[in-house]
Amino acid sequence: MKLLPLLPPLPRLPGPRMSSALLGATALELAVLVGHLVAYPFGLTPERRPPHPRPTRPANSGAHGQDGGEAAPHPATALPLAADDAPPVVLLHGFIDNRSAFVVLRRALTRHGHRHLESLNYSPLTRDIRSAAELLGLHVEEICARTGHSRVDIVGHSLGGLIARYYVQRLGGDRRVRTLVTLGTPHGGTAVAPGAGIHPIVRQMRGGSSVIEELRTPAPGCRTRFVSFWSELDQVMVPVETACVDHPDLDALNVRVTGIGHLALPVHPTVAAAIREALDAPEPGEDTATGSSTGSSTGATSAA
Repeated sequence: MKLLPLLPPLPRLPGPRMSSALLGATALELAVLVGHLVAYPFGLTPERRPPHPRPTRPANSGAHGQDGGEAAPHPATALPLAADDAPPVVLLHGFIDNRSAFVVLRRALTRHGHRHLESLNYSPLTRDIRSAAELLGLHVEEICARTGHSRVDIVGHSLGGLIARYYVQRLGGDRRVRTLVTLGTPHGGTAVAPGAGIHPIVRQMRGGSSVIEELRTPAPGCRTRFVSFWSELDQVMVPVETACVDHPDLDALNVRVTGIGHLALPVHPTVAAAIREALDAPEPGEDTATGSSTGSSTGATSAA
């Protein structure tokens, strides 16, 4: 998969400048954390979703049934699609978080013409990535039924990206997910915060866990394209390259981000622009009859 050109790869910074970059990234992380704590209560409740539209009654039908009573309600039908209507975008937050993490990104996508944006809050008490992936699958099916789209795009931050990848790769979600964008997701498992391993879902994010090993298994014919953003200053991903998708069967592009940390990935304007570019990119080699892409590729690029 190819995207429009991003910024050229930057040279590795020497020690003193890297310390300055890390200091700046840490200050930005703290600012993002403060802002997120303020917004967090507003994201605790599920977002309101539009009801199923009522179908238009045929012209020759009356308002009542044949027995004179109220006619039985018609089943809900999907919204009609415009020719240039982009797939819905599902936003999936990270560990101990909620949909408020995507306030800035959601606004940016809306301003650039993405009409269907939906968020899924999964409980912080969720103990298994597989169960969360099944819940995501139900959510995607409901969105497709309601909007009339056969496929969606997903943007997942941290754990949210791992849940989405499990759904795509292990639960057949590739038939529904066109593009999966992950932000600071531990695709290869992370060794950070040993004490946090008391939570089962954190243990599943560790390298060598059963979930991570399942994602290493073959995935021939996977129809979803992956775009993974990883930051060289992400202190949650250890090592930082674990946030890259490295699988021979997956159509994946890894985008290196410079100068920001883990929490800033969903809110940084440069990253938001690159996410829009990924979501708007056409599917090369797409077979219009099956909706699948021919071949797979793995690439890397960079964004400042």
